[in-house]
Amino acid sequence: MRSLKVLVVEDSPADVRLIREALKSAEVPVQITVAKDGIEALEYLHDSEGKASRPDLVLLDLNMPRKNGREVLAEVKASPALKQIPVLVMTSSHSDEDINQAYELNANCYITKPHDFHEYVKVVRAIENFWFLTASLPDVFHSGAMPMGHTA
Repeated sequence: MRSLKVLVVEDSPADVRLIREALKSAEVPVQITVAKDGIEALEYLHDSEGKASRPDLVLLDLNMPRKNGREVLAEVKASPALKQIPVLVMTSSHSDEDINQAYELNANCYITKPHDFHEYVKVVRAIENFWFLTASLPDVFHSGAMPMGHTA
């Protein structure tokens, strides 16, 4: 089973730590790369085009310095080279406007961050169960790799 590459775009070290902790015991091996803001995320994504470091999934916070999550989402989904990467918005905002705007920008899902560690683990487990174990992700980023959920 190949490992799943996840780009976490998050400026809060505490939230990054919670995500890492929750994914430690994932059934699928996970490689996490962290970008602390939108500019760092877009540089990483553009640098990874056509390379093995290309993420399979992006966990994106909306409220970040330098370039916010909405701008990152808009650029990723407008790029022919990046638009197939599932982007999961994971943010503290409960705002209907933020939720609607994220989906208008073609987010693959919108998740409100829980405040409690155990709830955070439940949310990350739900992400793992669906995106890592149930959904088939495009394998165009990894030559010769099998789609998720398929074996040779």
